[in-house]
Amino acid sequence: MTIEIVSGSPRAASITVRIAKYLQQYIQQHHAEHTVGVIDVREWKLGFLETVFNSVDNTPDPYKLLTQSMFNADAFIIVTPEYNGSYTSEIKNLFDHFPKQARKAFGLCTASTGALGGARGTQSLLLLVPALFGIASPSLLIVPQVDKKFDADNQLIDASFEKQIHTFVTEFLWLAKQLQQQA
Repeated sequence: MTIEIVSGSPRAASITVRIAKYLQQYIQQHHAEHTVGVIDVREWKLGFLETVFNSVDNTPDPYKLLTQSMFNADAFIIVTPEYNGSYTSEIKNLFDHFPKQARKAFGLCTASTGALGGARGTQSLLLLVPALFGIASPSLLIVPQVDKKFDADNQLIDASFEKQIHTFVTEFLWLAKQLQQQA
């Protein structure tokens, strides 16, 4: 299965990208049968939506690699900081540039440096996913005090948080496999 992890922070010094990269490493290490990529919104300057990229051939050259990643993905994990009680506008803009993601599994992860870990942002993501015709995994990964859980080398430094990551990944992969078998 091909999984794309969308790192949704536009900030140059993003802390949430650490989670995306850690999840990539974690899945590759514990579930090597999957291919896992990271789509970092900081690398793609999509601008305002003018055209939906409905095929690789109909995509402007600067975005062809992104389009291939989006079309090849069997499932997605969205990792986002909480912005004003929601996810980042870059995530919405990214998915708006592509056709619906029908029957694809979505793992949802929010983070903040505060005690709630972006929990309000998960509620907005739970509205976005069905609008994309995707199916959200009911196991959410909410990361409070993210700056104290992952270091600058994308390593987990709070060992007590590993159980939440294991549960999140296990439940997400179970859902993704079920949906892939039905496709």
